[in-house]
Amino acid sequence: MNSRDIIIANIEHTGAPRPGMTFDRGRINDTLSAGLRPHGYTQRRWTEGKLEYYDDEWGNLWVRMKEGAIKGEIFRPAITDWRQLPDLRPPDYTHPDCAAAMNALFSQPTDKFKLASIGGWVFDNARYLRKMEVYFADMALYPDEVCRMHEVVAGVYEQKIHLAGRAGADGIVIGEDMGTQTGLLFSPKMFRFYFKEMYTRLISIAHEYGMRVFMHSCGQNWAIVPDLLDAGVDVFQFDQPALYDMPKLAALLSERKAALWSPVDIQKILPTGDRQLIESGARHMIDVFEGGLICKNYPDLPGIGVREEWDDWAYAAICERAGMIQR
Repeated sequence: MNSRDIIIANIEHTGAPRPGMTFDRGRINDTLSAGLRPHGYTQRRWTEGKLEYYDDEWGNLWVRMKEGAIKGEIFRPAITDWRQLPDLRPPDYTHPDCAAAMNALFSQPTDKFKLASIGGWVFDNARYLRKMEVYFADMALYPDEVCRMHEVVAGVYEQKIHLAGRAGADGIVIGEDMGTQTGLLFSPKMFRFYFKEMYTRLISIAHEYGMRVFMHSCGQNWAIVPDLLDAGVDVFQFDQPALYDMPKLAALLSERKAALWSPVDIQKILPTGDRQLIESGARHMIDVFEGGLICKNYPDLPGIGVREEWDDWAYAAICERAGMIQR
């Protein structure tokens, strides 16, 4: 099997000879990744003392400590009053140039799985448009306005899905951080009211192109994992798999023909710097999710207090357990 076949076999649970692998720094990577660029947008950034400010494609203004986290937090959302919603100018992904880099990369001969990064997703963008704490109150108090805003966001992602599909992507990556340490940020009932039908509609477009849908979400999302599978999610990118009952999650994914895409747990295992724990954690993940697993590294090791050496221990243990030759 080539790299693309191995990724698909892990998703479908059809006898993959090894886990899929998506590691950086010259290590094994079965994917070829590219992103999209909005038409007519150039980011603004400036500093004031120890703070850096920048805008995003939706018109939100962010702030971060120059020596702190890469992303920071919302300083001023694009919609401070619901009367501004009709005037919101969403990013434009209708222009062919938005996918120029993706088209160029994916048109080259390759046996790798072509993975299109299309940004966040409906909840991810909507919560920033109003600022998170305000948005959660909105979900309870202003359902009509929230639904209208969600439709605007969904329209942008529909544009992105079509661009990725026309570029020949094998899969798309979406991102929604919906969980805390112990459960969802909102009730499963609220997820079903606001998101499930919309997810199903958007994901069905991706599936019409033959693309698989990879969904990132931090935290504990067990209460809606079956709903997400119903909506069509093919791969769950969880950075904290130890928050779950891993055998129970593995059994559900096997039953529903979906896969886990994960590093060794970035909260309970990797940051300890305990080599024995890291290596045993890597082997345990391979054993539990065998046949339905794509392994990866975490992209911001300094952000979680992890040294490259510790990450290399995890990688080596994965390769050894899977019977692979390191590189």
